[in-house]
Amino acid sequence: MRSEATTVEAYLSELTSEQRSVIEPLRKLILENLPEGIQESMNWGMISYEIPLRSFPDTYNKQPIGYAALSVQKHGFSLYLMPLYMDDKKMVKLQKQSKKLMLGKSCIRFKTLEEIPLDLVAEILRSYTVETYIEAYKNIKGSL
Repeated sequence: MRSEATTVEAYLSELTSEQRSVIEPLRKLILENLPEGIQESMNWGMISYEIPLRSFPDTYNKQPIGYAALSVQKHGFSLYLMPLYMDDKKMVKLQKQSKKLMLGKSCIRFKTLEEIPLDLVAEILRSYTVETYIEAYKNIKGSL
């Protein structure tokens, strides 16, 4: 479900109490483990964690570089972790820890917070600095 909210607070206010009971603790975990320099905002209809354009303006789509995102979907929730896209070893580790998760290249779809290995999510979030993530981004984009 894509939201038209322009602030995180407005997005959260749209959610049911059941949805907030999943989104809010996961949001707290994300905020506690984000590399310094990544900002929380609303983008793409979801809560987005991005490297702002002032830190790296040379993106292919003129949008901030996404690092993570969190959203409520029609049949559950989605957590986007772009460090998974940058490093297949992280994805393999995630797959081994949780057989229940529906995984895309950087997307984790889930129905309950208990399905997610929160310690591993925190580790993945801390795995880059802004500088090392920008370098990984440049390498990925350069190889396309």
